[in-house]
Amino acid sequence: MESCRFTAELWRWKAQDGWFFVTLPESASMLARERPRPPRGFGSVRVRVHVDGPGRPTIWDTSVFPDSTSGSYVLPMKKKVRAAHDLEEGDPVDILLEVLE
Repeated sequence: MESCRFTAELWRWKAQDGWFFVTLPESASMLARERPRPPRGFGSVRVRVHVDGPGRPTIWDTSVFPDSTSGSYVLPMKKKVRAAHDLEEGDPVDILLEVLE
């Protein structure tokens, strides 16, 4: 399993007000892009995410999705995770990302 650690800014998707994402840096996007995998909806790639912060990290399995405008992948950030780490739009998020496929 390949992994990458990075910090990225939390941003709100303008098309759907309640959706928040972080954009993966090129190194993490490359891991997702180059991994051979079966075709999935919207070009998604299965990942395990560890968000560091005060207390213990939050860990969950989800998918990252290609962003056609930037060529990078984006990671949706669940409300439960944002609340647990007191994250708001514009905040930096410390992430360990593991590509599962």
